[in-house]
Amino acid sequence: MQFKLVPEPPAALAFVGEVQAAVPLVPGDEDDCCARIIRRTDVGPRDEARTWLTFLRALELATEGPSGFTRTRREPDPERLRRAFRERVYGAETVLEILADADDPLAAGTVFERFESEIPHYERRKYGARLEEVWSERVRRLLGWAVLLDLAERVDGRYRSA
Repeated sequence: MQFKLVPEPPAALAFVGEVQAAVPLVPGDEDDCCARIIRRTDVGPRDEARTWLTFLRALELATEGPSGFTRTRREPDPERLRRAFRERVYGAETVLEILADADDPLAAGTVFERFESEIPHYERRKYGARLEEVWSERVRRLLGWAVLLDLAERVDGRYRSA
């Protein structure tokens, strides 16, 4: 399973652990978990907390079961996060391949142009005229996470494979 929601990358990877710690060990519904994330971290508003909750699931730092969401008992180890990011976040591997295939560092807009054909058809219908706005932001966030996870480098406002 792959997840599409990607939060704005934080300044430091340690923040991932802070958000994970805000997710309860005892299952809670989405509203309760989002409220805890907002209360215990700098994340807000609720939509961004929901995005973080989904992203933590992608990184295998939280799970969703029949009783709600819980945090996993694994630390946000950078190597494990890199693997989960590549395998479980929709578009991450493709963005990294685009960077690896480029001879020179690429602007985020160029990465989006090369990624655009990977956008699922139902997403095209869902967003219509807003497709480029929504997905170019997602690609920009994927690039930011790739840098944070040491999978890519940012050089003069452009990106290249690490």
